[in-house]
Amino acid sequence: MPSLSVEILAADAAEPITSAGNAQLGIAVLAGIAVIVLLITKFKLHAFLALTIGSLALGAFAGAPLAATIKSFSAGLGNTVAGVGVLIALGAILGKLLADSGGADQIVDTILARTGKRAMPWAMVLIASVIGLPLFFEVGIVLLIPVVLMVAKRGNYSLMRIGIPALAGLSVMHGLIPPHPGPLVAIDAVGANLGVTLALGLVVALPTVIIAGPVFSRYAARWVDIQAPEKMTPTRPSEDLEKRPGFGATVATVLLPVVLMLVKALVDIVVDDPENGVQKVTDVIGSPLIALLTAVIVGMFTLGRAAGFTKERLSSTVEKSFAPIAGVLLIVGAGGGFKQTLIDIGVGQMILDLSKNWSIPALLLAWLIAVAIRLATGSATVATISAAGLVAPLAEGMSTGEVSLLVLAIGAGSLFFSHVNDAGFWLVKEYFGMDVGQTIKTWSVMETIISVVGIVFVLLLSLVL
Repeated sequence: MPSLSVEILAADAAEPITSAGNAQLGIAVLAGIAVIVLLITKFKLHAFLALTIGSLALGAFAGAPLAATIKSFSAGLGNTVAGVGVLIALGAILGKLLADSGGADQIVDTILARTGKRAMPWAMVLIASVIGLPLFFEVGIVLLIPVVLMVAKRGNYSLMRIGIPALAGLSVMHGLIPPHPGPLVAIDAVGANLGVTLALGLVVALPTVIIAGPVFSRYAARWVDIQAPEKMTPTRPSEDLEKRPGFGATVATVLLPVVLMLVKALVDIVVDDPENGVQKVTDVIGSPLIALLTAVIVGMFTLGRAAGFTKERLSSTVEKSFAPIAGVLLIVGAGGGFKQTLIDIGVGQMILDLSKNWSIPALLLAWLIAVAIRLATGSATVATISAAGLVAPLAEGMSTGEVSLLVLAIGAGSLFFSHVNDAGFWLVKEYFGMDVGQTIKTWSVMETIISVVGIVFVLLLSLVL
């Protein structure tokens, strides 16, 4: 996940907590994942407990000391919650303000009135792609989820028909398009041109998001035909509301953090001087925490006050927004703990060691290495950083376009088949109210489609460039 890049870089630099050989590590990974899946599917254990037990089992199978395994899991859980916990909480507050004030109703009613039923998935993928351009994946989810759930409920759509296009838009932006941390790290590692990579990334992203979003959502809706979960779906404002915010004010409030983060990204690219005064200001106001906090404070006036809320009603709305996300935070945190345990026992290095002697084209090699590390660690950022470092020497002698395609090949591979060791897997599962099997058949397959279609179009572009 992008917000964990500092933690991941630190972890990559650390010594593994076990001296186990590659064979033992491979068996340990399979066993740890099997324990988690078995506990959840067979014994119906809560995902938080299953991930915790699975992490301990992983360390035991790898021969790591119990104390070291516990430390890795705790560090991963803490860093994940620190990275996304506050963002999820602030997003939940903003979502509750949207719902209780009638602002979300205003957005949904306007979208439903102006968009035909057949065009709705295309509208969702467009909105998600635009919003996802400057945002961390987690921030995009917490901003979009209230709208996705309410559109699905009010329009009587299958949740997958609306949700998959939105998730596809966010995921493609996260994996392929700078200024997201993963692509930026890869650009720096292989010496690619940022502007060329951005342009080629958009060329690859457009067909990829169409196939993985609106097109795949038709099949996903048949495989998993579920409605928006009641516990996460905002309801219409109570009858005592005499007014609700206007459409323009509501949209402006939702897009405020997007605009602030986009301004930061543009200034970072254009100015590129940490000592510059303007960049110092935008680095602060454009950070996800400050941007979302600003939106929440502004929303209290543009949404809450506009709906006639008293101070007491605003306070009550904020308090009630936390209950639905408590379980989500714990599960996402435990997923981060499992991922960190994988990294600390040396799984990422194992994949790098095994792939050094693979004799295949550079673009495909970069994709395969990123795929292997993604499957083993669950982290797109770890996959991107590790694969970029390994294939960087191959960039020497390549043209500018080819080097940019190398970055995109790595980004596509880093998105392959998200499963139980990815915190994003649990985030999507909990928000959409799915079980593990349903999440695999929808979210995991969608991520795989993005990865495969992405590398196909990268390879096709390489024939031209």
